Amino acid sequence: MVTKADPSRSPLRFTLRQLLYFVAAGETKSVKLAAERLNISQPSISTAIAQIEAEFDIQLFVRHHAQGLSLTPAGVRFLQAAKTLLDQAEELHNVADEVAGSVSGPLNIGSFRTYAPLIISEVCKGFLDQFPRVKLHVSEGDEASLVAKLRRAEISIAVTYSQNIPDDIDFEPLAQLPTYALLPADHPLVAKAPIPLSDLVELPFILLDLPLSREYFMSLFLRENLAPNILTRTEYPEAIRSYVASGFGYSLATARPRNKAALNGKPLAYVPLAGNYPPMVLGLATLKGLRKTSITQAFEAHCRQVISTNQMPGMAPLD
Repeated sequence: MVTKADPSRSPLRFTLRQLLYFVAAGETKSVKLAAERLNISQPSISTAIAQIEAEFDIQLFVRHHAQGLSLTPAGVRFLQAAKTLLDQAEELHNVADEVAGSVSGPLNIGSFRTYAPLIISEVCKGFLDQFPRVKLHVSEGDEASLVAKLRRAEISIAVTYSQNIPDDIDFEPLAQLPTYALLPADHPLVAKAPIPLSDLVELPFILLDLPLSREYFMSLFLRENLAPNILTRTEYPEAIRSYVASGFGYSLATARPRNKAALNGKPLAYVPLAGNYPPMVLGLATLKGLRKTSITQAFEAHCRQVISTNQMPGMAPLD
C-alpha cells in the first residue's frame, strides 16, 4: 500500500546537525554544557533549538535564568525521537562505508571464556589500533552459548575451540594448544619434565569444570586407562591457578599465560606432558552461509596474523 504525501504539509526544514545540537542540550540540560560537549558556540545551540521549535511549532524547553533548561513533556518525546533518528542516520553512514569497503561501524565478537582475559584483550587492542572507527563489543561464554549467539546473529564471529562444532557453523583453525601439567613451581616433578600422566594420577587433581575443557581433560586419562583423583572442580581458571600454587594439587591446562604466578602471588610451573595427546584447536567460528561484512573479514585477517601455534597474544612460547 502506497501512502500519498499530504500536499498541504510543507517539507520539513531542519538538519541532522540541528537535531544533534538539540539532543546535546536535552541531555545536558544546559546550552553552555551542550556547547562544550560539541566544541561549538552557545549561540549555535540556541539558534538550532529555536529553528526546530519554529519548524514544528512546539516548545521543547523551559528556560530558567542562570539555572539551565528543563524539557517540556513535548520535549521529552521529541528527544527520544531525535536520538532514534540520529542513530538511524549513523547506520546509513555505516552501510555506505561498508559498501565502499571501509572498515568501520559495530562488530560483536564472542570468545571462549578462558581466553577472553588472556589473548582477546591484546587481539582487540591491535585490531582497534588498525581500525579506530570500529566499535567493538566482546561476549564471553562456553561453546554452546557462543554457537547460540552466532545463530541468533548476536555475534558475527567467535574465537573458540574446534570440538563439537555443529554442521551449520564454519570453523577455521588457527592454533594447536598442547596440554601442560600445572604444578607449584617448587614441586619435585617439575624437574622431571616431560611428565607422564601416570606420575600425576595419584596426586589430588583440580578439574576445570567447563564444557569442552572438562571432557577434553578427562579424555586424556581415559586414553591411558587412568582415573584421576579429583579433589575439587571449578569453572574459574584463576581459582585453579591459586589452588595449585598453594599446594592443594595439580591441574591440566592448554593455556600458558606469560605471567607464571597465581593471583595470590605464588609461582607456578607449566610442565609438558609425556605422550602423544591430541591438542586442543583454537580458531574462528562463523555462521555458515552468512555474508561476512568487511569488518568481520578484517577481524579474521587480523586474527590470522596474530594467533598461531607458536605465537599468541598473552601466551608464553611453546616449550
